[in-house]
Amino acid sequence: MPDADPRRRVPRTDALLADPALAAAAGVLGRDRVKAAIVRAQQRARRGELAPEAVRDAALAELPAPAPRAVLNATGVVLHTNLGRAPLSAAAVSALVAAAGHTDVELDLRTGRRARRGREALDALGTAVPDAPAVHVVNNGAGALVLAATALATDREIVVSRGELVEIGDGFRLPDLLESTGARLREVGTTNRTTLADYAAALSPRTGFVLKVHPSNFVVTGFTSAVPVRALATLGVPVVADIGSGLLAPDPLLPDEPDAASTLRAGAHLVTASGDKLLGGPQAGLLLGTADLVDRLRRHPLARALRVDKLTLAALAATLHAPITPTREALHADPAVLRERAERLRDRLGEDGCKAEVVPSAAVVGGGGAPGLELDSWALSLPERYAEPLRTGEPPVLGRVLRGRLLLDLRCVPADADDTVRAAILRAGD
Repeated sequence: MPDADPRRRVPRTDALLADPALAAAAGVLGRDRVKAAIVRAQQRARRGELAPEAVRDAALAELPAPAPRAVLNATGVVLHTNLGRAPLSAAAVSALVAAAGHTDVELDLRTGRRARRGREALDALGTAVPDAPAVHVVNNGAGALVLAATALATDREIVVSRGELVEIGDGFRLPDLLESTGARLREVGTTNRTTLADYAAALSPRTGFVLKVHPSNFVVTGFTSAVPVRALATLGVPVVADIGSGLLAPDPLLPDEPDAASTLRAGAHLVTASGDKLLGGPQAGLLLGTADLVDRLRRHPLARALRVDKLTLAALAATLHAPITPTREALHADPAVLRERAERLRDRLGEDGCKAEVVPSAAVVGGGGAPGLELDSWALSLPERYAEPLRTGEPPVLGRVLRGRLLLDLRCVPADADDTVRAAILRAGD
């Protein structure tokens, strides 16, 4: 006669620990943590709160998801700050894995002696921008600017246009950042108009450098004027140009976006930029300029506090060596191909009884790059109710809601992930 007591059917702890999903979780979270979740689920089953067959799933549900979680970016924003900006190339990911163990980051294996830290990444950056006599890398773009201000203008003045005193995100404002270094800001011009004469009148023996900032996330139009780097370079003082988005060379798709090579050729003594935006690499601050200035920054005590780790250096070198990055692929994606993919997805979903539409979409660069530029794209359109289950599913699929519809723009979704998107949509519609 079968045992009627369901408590006897509660699976054993060792059997649950051997389950592939729970074993994989133990490899990430630790055996003790997974075992504790199993025991709690077993206790619930023994109290009658849970069916014995549900113990495995209850234990898994209690365990935290990997953090951060990988998501599919169908928002149409190529460099989405909330999603970590630039996704790394396959080459950069492989380099990260290789660098996770012991590496020759500061060792010359040929001689057995200490070597320049991150030399491969620095050499690759110098090769990518031959107009830069010297280069250095720190932890992020703001760090690069802080290092420049600290080394060149502590207890001195930075001359900058009022129209370029921007907020860089999350409430952090450029004036606050620069003044934290002990520098004094000498603001010139007005919000919409600044002339070379304004800069010249502000120069004094206390001037550390003139700062040129590329505004992020906005465009000023109308009755405006700004002074280009080439004109600022005639003032006889160092010119530091913060180009922001990390474009190293001109790109016809982004004609109004400053790039490092052109800015240096125009006469900038130092260029600062981010590595995780248009460059398509890891978070890093790039410093490119004259040998004396870069060496001065590199040897400053603050440079040690802003030093990048071996993982960043490995990913940056691989990004610079790689022929193309996911960011560049997304920016230059052919709209006709995106439309074909969207229509194919729509048709396959229709075969499964899920009605979707294909609509034109306007993608953007994001991350402070090319404000005002829209990229022609195509999206799958679904009812808004799909947004939450897709966002909270596995994997999370993020789109944007517009006028009561959820748009899944395929520009930033890898083509080999289309089947994953289809499966996620079908699950969300159940």
